[in-house]
Amino acid sequence: MIRYLVVGAGGFAGAIARYALGVWFDSFWRRPFPLATFAINVSGCFVIGLFLSLALVRTPDPTLRLLIATGFLGAYTTFSTFAFETHTLTQNGATGWAIANVIASVLAGFAAVRLGAALAHLM
Repeated sequence: MIRYLVVGAGGFAGAIARYALGVWFDSFWRRPFPLATFAINVSGCFVIGLFLSLALVRTPDPTLRLLIATGFLGAYTTFSTFAFETHTLTQNGATGWAIANVIASVLAGFAAVRLGAALAHLM
């Protein structure tokens, strides 16, 4: 039960951080490009790359990994997990799978959004 609470606490903080940064970016960015989402995704990728790479070397408490990687970054951005998993594929010599993951995730994600939006218009 403690693990779930740790993930939840990290998720709470990550969701608040994502919202706060989105509000901050929206206060000055008035262009069509989604800069807030872009910045959140890229910063989440940086943090997960740094944290999990250090975790492989320094082996932090598993609870800390749940708090930061699963909880905080899971709520802050799932794009960071996607990017790290793609990085891991390339590190393991599975570059073809990494490329397939990027292409399939972007295309399938976009298609799913379009399908969901089209379905919503029928309701």
